[in-house]
Amino acid sequence: MRIAGHAAIFDVADGQGDIVRRGAFADARAPLPLLLEHDPARRIGTVTTIAEDARGLRMEAELWPAGVRAARRIGGLSFGFRAERWGTNRELTHVGLIELSLVARPMQPLARVDRIWSEENEMVDVKSDARPVLSGAVAGRGAAGAFVDNYLRAGRTHEVKSASGASGIDGGYAVPREIDGIIERLLKAASPIRTIANVVQVGSAGYRKLVSAGGTPSGWVSETADRPETDTPDFHEIVPPSGELYANPAASQAMLDDAAFDLEGWLADEIAAEFARAEGAAFVAGSGVNRPKGFVTYPTSSDGDGTRAFGTLQHVASGAAGGFGGTAAPDRLIDLVHALKGPYRQGASFVMNAATLAVIRKFKTADGAFLWQPGLLTGQPDTLLGYPVVEADAMPDIAANSLSIAFGNFKAGYLIADRAETQILRDPYSHKPFVHFYATRRVGGAVVNSEAIKLMKFAAA
Repeated sequence: MRIAGHAAIFDVADGQGDIVRRGAFADARAPLPLLLEHDPARRIGTVTTIAEDARGLRMEAELWPAGVRAARRIGGLSFGFRAERWGTNRELTHVGLIELSLVARPMQPLARVDRIWSEENEMVDVKSDARPVLSGAVAGRGAAGAFVDNYLRAGRTHEVKSASGASGIDGGYAVPREIDGIIERLLKAASPIRTIANVVQVGSAGYRKLVSAGGTPSGWVSETADRPETDTPDFHEIVPPSGELYANPAASQAMLDDAAFDLEGWLADEIAAEFARAEGAAFVAGSGVNRPKGFVTYPTSSDGDGTRAFGTLQHVASGAAGGFGGTAAPDRLIDLVHALKGPYRQGASFVMNAATLAVIRKFKTADGAFLWQPGLLTGQPDTLLGYPVVEADAMPDIAANSLSIAFGNFKAGYLIADRAETQILRDPYSHKPFVHFYATRRVGGAVVNSEAIKLMKFAAA
């Protein structure tokens, strides 16, 4: 028995938003395997003819006995491929064709079998005999569902144009934007410094930022007077140290085979939890060697702005080694706030850990009012002296000479450089029967404006 139909349709977006352009299959040649649902273990025939026509990729195939029943039951067509060349906006312009498949849910609903025949009997226009695509079966799945079903569950490493397809990229598999967006939202919720710092997306590991040390000098002149040359400001190049952040969660094969198991949500939660823990510590106290450089690891000085060396943070003494020095604690916190220039105080925050916050929350003014005030509305932060308080576990506990409280405008002072996209490698071999998902993301971080962040040093002076 033989079948014929279109395995691809030109210039019509499919369920993933991909568009196949005319000429994409110019190098495709028969014979090719005909599979059932892109499963190499379920070959049901051989594709004997493939050619582009005005509508799309036309195919004919000879069915094996196992494929005859499938062809009468389902009528969707799909193709497995490696994208050798993409146009803009996910346009397929040159495709390395690997196989064609009969599928129940084609990513392109118009890709169907339209003819089944044999030497004894010919049946034309079988669209009504094929099982129809269920409403919503393709729409709404998108790249995230395809990535989960095909690569994470099944481990396929080429793309397929059915509702169980995957999106592969050489050297690792980039997580689709939907899942990467979930990870990003969870990171913002769980990684405190990320919520207040300046986060930029970079395309390479070599991100650099030029910072001016002081503004351009100016002067006053009359309407007709000469304009003498002004001094040129000094520029400093900042290269945020970066490293590869990784997580390696594992799931049993039985969990992956269970369609009711929310693999997408589980994976995003596991990756985000580990990434948040690791990067939260690095943004505060990272050494800068194969990881971000934390703001408490920079050199500090009691000198004010304009007199310190570039890259040195100002510290304000608490009044006593390992403490606040008697009844002057509120005064020291006020000194810390006003060590920061006025423009930076707009949007500034306190940063400390839970143990330090427990000490601060007990401070009162002379009339008995607490300096710390809880957020009274949902979503409103707790405040200290009117400024939000961010709790970061990686901040050091109060001890002699510790830098346990930070105050500053972190949006202006600390930069986080994210190398776009999380990469995932699937490893089903190292720890049978578990499948590991090795997720990596390159993250860098550094102080870019040493005037925008102040630290309290728990010392007498």
